[in-house]
Amino acid sequence: MRMYDIIEKKTNRQTLTMEEIEFFIDGFISGRIPDYQASALIMAIYLNGMTEQETADLTSVMARSGDMIDLSGIEGIKVDKHSTGGIGDKTTVIIGPMIAACGGRMAKMSGRALGTAGGTIDKLESIPGFNVALTRDEFISNVNNIGMAVTGQTANVAPADKKIYAIRDVTATIASIPLIASSVMSKKLASGADKIVLDVKTGSGSFMKDPDEARKMAALMVGIGERNGRETVAFLTDMGRPLGHNIGNLLEMQEAAETLRGSGPDDLVEICSALAGEMLSLAGHGTVDECRAMARASLYDGSAYEVFSRFIAAQGGDISVIDEPEKYYPGIRSESVYADREGYVTIGSAEEIGRASMIIGAGRETKEDAIDYTAGIILSRNAGDHVLPGDELYRVQGLDPARFAAGLEILRENISIEEEQPPAQPLIIDIIRRKGARS
Repeated sequence: MRMYDIIEKKTNRQTLTMEEIEFFIDGFISGRIPDYQASALIMAIYLNGMTEQETADLTSVMARSGDMIDLSGIEGIKVDKHSTGGIGDKTTVIIGPMIAACGGRMAKMSGRALGTAGGTIDKLESIPGFNVALTRDEFISNVNNIGMAVTGQTANVAPADKKIYAIRDVTATIASIPLIASSVMSKKLASGADKIVLDVKTGSGSFMKDPDEARKMAALMVGIGERNGRETVAFLTDMGRPLGHNIGNLLEMQEAAETLRGSGPDDLVEICSALAGEMLSLAGHGTVDECRAMARASLYDGSAYEVFSRFIAAQGGDISVIDEPEKYYPGIRSESVYADREGYVTIGSAEEIGRASMIIGAGRETKEDAIDYTAGIILSRNAGDHVLPGDELYRVQGLDPARFAAGLEILRENISIEEEQPPAQPLIIDIIRRKGARS
């Protein structure tokens, strides 16, 4: 078998076999296949696509290119959740305690982020002392004892994905649905969960801005999971506006705690209840409707926040920073912008609002950039809210006020007050399951 022939076959729009895909991945990982040949094949896939079976095969081989995490030491059915990322998306740290409070288990490996959408690990590291590098035994013990744990991704989970992504990043081949789907799902398959729930974002604050393309990718990932023996459900959700009110690492942890105490914003409660309910139902705790109601109730009876407190303490974090940020971060500064007339708040680009947060200090443009964990934006009013003159619209905060001006300029361009209320958009656009699956 020759790499030249595999490239030529895909260039001619033919379907690759599992053996040919294995030859490519094994050779690329070992160094026998050079970057220029890998780039040629990736470009051919980008231009000509892949069948669902090809994509499922590629995903399976990528997952098996490194460590396959063994979660057999965790009691019960393990359900993993993945979000494609969005502005203000702090759902993982809310869903985990909800699930655990209802008798479920969430064993989550999460990552950091570049750009506008902060990673779960970055958010958790805003809690002083929080350990994101658990040993395997600590990870499993915490899940069994508390009901949840979150740790950073190990270096050797789906290494083929890392190598292929590095090629895509420099060859303008990022926006390929089969390659995106295989990237996400290879890590999910390698992470050891029995079942998978996906939150695929669409809209101005997401990677997949076109709903039709996002739906195609969601359906493809559901198919990949099923073909690899994992029941998979995908939610298609709106990211045309930030999720919740807070954007930024510590700010999002504070809003997560507020939600777990029963006083979170409606959109965050809705999406977390839906995702947690689906995960609990997949794990055998009842029908979807029963599990959604159970998950939502955990926010108001104190049980979810109790799990959250135990989770933070078990991984070494000091939860007091939620209510007393100055204890660890002295010198936080803020600047507010107020409404100058009556009307309704309209959001231009959610992605630009995320970029403003990054500029203020909440995100990274390069892996080497330092994060200001206190930096970010509080949207006192979100899209569609009615305001009167003098009402606070939004507030920026951080340790370096010199960074505020550039971020505020972006916010002024993307948050306006209009006479007409913008039409409300459904938060959950669609739920995609395999044919014949339970509803």
